[in-house]
Amino acid sequence: MANSQPLALRLYRLGCVLGSPLAPKVLARRLSRGKEHPKRLPERLGMTNIARPKGPLVWIHGASVGEMLAAVSLIERLRAQDFAVLVTSGTVTSAALAEQRLPDGVVHQFVPLDAPRFVQRFLNHWRPGLALFVESDLWPNLICSCAARKVPMIVINGRLSERSFGRWRRVPHLIAALLNCFDLCLTQSPADAERYAKLGAPRVSATGNLKLDLPPLPADEAALHRLKQIVGKRPVVVAASTHPGEEAAVIGAHARLRTKFPTILTIIAPRHPERGESIAEIAKAAKISVALRSRRAQPMPDIGVYVADTLGELGLMYRLAPVVLMGGSLAQHGGQNPIEAIRLGAAVIHGPHVWNFADIYTALDAVNGAEQVVDEESLAARLGAWFDDPAARVASASAAAAAVQRLSGALERTWAALDPYLMQLRLEEKTS
Repeated sequence: MANSQPLALRLYRLGCVLGSPLAPKVLARRLSRGKEHPKRLPERLGMTNIARPKGPLVWIHGASVGEMLAAVSLIERLRAQDFAVLVTSGTVTSAALAEQRLPDGVVHQFVPLDAPRFVQRFLNHWRPGLALFVESDLWPNLICSCAARKVPMIVINGRLSERSFGRWRRVPHLIAALLNCFDLCLTQSPADAERYAKLGAPRVSATGNLKLDLPPLPADEAALHRLKQIVGKRPVVVAASTHPGEEAAVIGAHARLRTKFPTILTIIAPRHPERGESIAEIAKAAKISVALRSRRAQPMPDIGVYVADTLGELGLMYRLAPVVLMGGSLAQHGGQNPIEAIRLGAAVIHGPHVWNFADIYTALDAVNGAEQVVDEESLAARLGAWFDDPAARVASASAAAAAVQRLSGALERTWAALDPYLMQLRLEEKTS
């Protein structure tokens, strides 16, 4: 098999072998930057003290929080069918979310570093019968090792932006060799399917976006009740999953609006909660009173900006706000998924940079189910218009909910595509 691999892939795999002795130093550096879990470093080397569950095991891998959330409904259905499920991801935030959102009995592990020694150790222990890769986090050694063991591999909820497509086209033989290892590529949209096919995936089908079929985000009922009592009838906006540079625009818009809406409350939930302190400094510089949820503060009447610098509480914040600005779209990060906010009745505002979810935003914008802004001034204008005209805001939220409903159904289509592989997995278990 190695001799038939393209040169770029062979060089990559050789580099991983030669570089694997440096893994402890790499992990130590990542740990110092808060990018690794201090007690779970062995998992990155393919080691674990958790026993493999009995029975047929389905392994689901996604890079981070978004990919894990996309797969939650599918994971729940697999558990309901008595399949053992292993979920891997690569970020500390996704590991924290796994504790909150994954069903009982599902094992979470950090994905091993992509060196043959660590990958083999990982696969020897877990022995997956089926591997599902969410979206596009494709590690060459993981894929090649699974192929060598004849583990069926399927891309689910596949997404390939124009930017990623352009990067992969620079190494066409490498990506074609990897994609040829997959039994199926199930993509979010026909455009994604076309890109996968052009890169060499032999069997591609557009099954839709699993994130459109997710249940509403959970929220602690007691905490929600208390927050609603504290907030009362104040006009509220949530800026969700924001990135550096966006908070200044949000806080600037708040400053513009507080003359006309003196009780306005702006909740900022940064994509990376550890940035809470720096966001608070921006508000203080603008002479706006600020509080941080990580310090157990509440959005009391004198607080203008409330920084929700905690994990797993977006469901709580969305239930407080009739309007949500989706982060990552004013800054050039490609935007965040608006579906969770829409499912909880919010009217959505976004910036111009939404290529990560282009199909969803195109569908929303076409029916006035979302409003685009470009800067602090236009954000303030849109918020002010909706605060003045709640009926228009409700109409936009209703149009968004209807659009999302029309786009749903990916879970059923994905399950139908997986069903033959799951049946084969059960059959192999019975005959082994």
